[in-house]
Amino acid sequence: MRGKPTTNVWRAGLQRGGIELRHLLRNGKEMSGHLTNVVVGLLIAAYAGDNVPGTLTPMAHPVLAGFAAYLLFQIGLINLPQMLVTEREEGTLLRLRATPGGIPAYLVAKCLLVVVVAVTTLALLLAAAALLVDGPLPHGPGDWLTLLWVTTFGLLAVVPLGAAIGAILPNPREALALIMLPTMGLLFTSGTVFPLTSLPVPVQHVAAVFPLKWMAQGLRSALLPDTARAAEAAGSWELPMVALVLAAWAALGFLLAVPLLRRAARRESGSRLSARHHKAAKSGALPG
Repeated sequence: MRGKPTTNVWRAGLQRGGIELRHLLRNGKEMSGHLTNVVVGLLIAAYAGDNVPGTLTPMAHPVLAGFAAYLLFQIGLINLPQMLVTEREEGTLLRLRATPGGIPAYLVAKCLLVVVVAVTTLALLLAAAALLVDGPLPHGPGDWLTLLWVTTFGLLAVVPLGAAIGAILPNPREALALIMLPTMGLLFTSGTVFPLTSLPVPVQHVAAVFPLKWMAQGLRSALLPDTARAAEAAGSWELPMVALVLAAWAALGFLLAVPLLRRAARRESGSRLSARHHKAAKSGALPG
């Protein structure tokens, strides 16, 4: 009997996630946004010249691996918080507050949605890059396994954290501005666009605290030949450290996400929702 509520939460979450996936597939604007990211990655790779310093690996290969990591990071830490804030403004959390197991099921649904979108986008990027710009692919079963677990750990590190951030952001109009600046900073300081060794040592130390640096390093280990590890800051892929850091961020995200979403739901009320809609209508963000 004790397991039944948990089973119901997972069932409700997976059902809700399936519905949201179908809605996403019918939303041309959302789909075009993800496809645009793939095109941007291909264009960046196409114009990356020369080889990685000290190796025979084309610079386009680590750039693609880094951009793939950033796509996973972006979907978890930019797209997901925006979705959560928007739905909170629409009254979704208010309705979930009265539903037994509503918040955990909602989080399961969002995780399913983000994981499917992220994995599909990653697969599309790697396949298109391999066909169009001679992009990298894993060379053997071990590399495919590394790609699988790094992607899994990376999503576990950012999806719950994105949910926690979405629970505390003020509104959709400010959410993007508050998230974009730090994430763009990490894009340029985590070795996803430029080799990490070309950045100042203090910047490398700061980047090593956050998951994007380790996601990119793990994906490079899966997609690049072993000789390319000579260009890494430590001279190796440091896969145990990749797993450790990503697991630590995953644990932190899970510890924060459900309590913060529950707190956000408790703070919701009909009067708060009406006041926000009235304010948005006055500012022109919603029709009056």
